Amino acid sequence: MDSFPLCLALGPVAVYLMLLGSINLSRRPFLVSGTRDAAALGLAISGFVIIGPVELFFPDAAAVRFGPYVWVLLVAFYALCLVLVLLLLRPRLIIYNISVDQLRPILADLAGRLDGDTRWAGDTMVLPGLGIQLHVDNLAAMRNVSLTSVGPNQSQQGWRRLEASLAAALSREDVGRNPRGLSLISAGMLIAVFLVLAIARNPQAVAQALFDMLRL
Repeated sequence: MDSFPLCLALGPVAVYLMLLGSINLSRRPFLVSGTRDAAALGLAISGFVIIGPVELFFPDAAAVRFGPYVWVLLVAFYALCLVLVLLLLRPRLIIYNISVDQLRPILADLAGRLDGDTRWAGDTMVLPGLGIQLHVDNLAAMRNVSLTSVGPNQSQQGWRRLEASLAAALSREDVGRNPRGLSLISAGMLIAVFLVLAIARNPQAVAQALFDMLRL
């Protein structure tokens, strides 16, 4: 494969891995909504989408008429598709750099203060006053936990309140650094170095590939 498609595909992935690694190396848990997490992943794979489906189904007739500006339309189309997917996602919260054993007492105490009728059933928690029913999913390998909605009837306002309250509670916790973050950062840096060397080997070919893709 030419250097430019590699850069386009792997560049965002390298940035994503280094960002994820830096989050896991923090001494505090990091909470993010499922929507933001999926949006970041959508940006990370955007290069693969461009060199894959977009190039495969590239509208040559539109390129003749609009020139390089056709890429603005294609990127906008991908962004709209990503937004549609984000809007269809079920409510979810992801907490990086914390184990389920560390999170559970914090979550139980917080839920009791937010809703006195909170009930637990195994790894499932119901907060009827907030209109929330969630399942605690543990990714032990990366020391991350996700709170995933269960059932169709969920209150978005209740989830926002839970997110804000949990973020405030986690900001006071010191859980230590996650050593697996080093692996993510190292992988991202290796990809970045590989791409820089690939560009430095033949920068003219990379520039020409860019012009060819833009139909200039």
